Amino acid sequence: MNFLRLLFTPRGLFAATGLTAVGLVAGGMYLQQTLSLAACPLCILQRMLYLLLALEAVAAWMLAGAATPRRAAALVMMSTALTGAWIAAYQTWLQRWAKGVSCTADQPWWEQFVNWAGSQWPLLFEASGLCSEAGWKFLGLSIAEWSLIAFTSMTIAMVIALQRRA
Repeated sequence: MNFLRLLFTPRGLFAATGLTAVGLVAGGMYLQQTLSLAACPLCILQRMLYLLLALEAVAAWMLAGAATPRRAAALVMMSTALTGAWIAAYQTWLQRWAKGVSCTADQPWWEQFVNWAGSQWPLLFEASGLCSEAGWKFLGLSIAEWSLIAFTSMTIAMVIALQRRA
């Protein structure tokens, strides 16, 4: 069985999504440490969703043998990826068109959760940057824009996984 055929099976899509999510978190942490980038609360929320997707991918990979659990896992992963895409799109909007605006007007529950997580695991979850500042760019796109592309791709992968047989 060639690699592409294997990749486009539900198990292959789950594995690719999980590995990509872990790789993006590792890459983000590397950039944060080497370039002294300050992650914002929305960045950390996206990082949490990538880690959640990686955990969901492990469970989905194990459940991929039966149709109903496989589809349920793909739906859960798709909803997580869609949530990440929405957050990345919002952050992209903040960076492109609402410069100088904070993440939110007050401190909502999710920002309190990010602050709590940052106090527990500062290396992974500390948020000290501003959501409206793009900071580092690669090929003209900010990290939020690359994250939007990644979450959208993961959503598409889960749509494909829903349509495929084991």
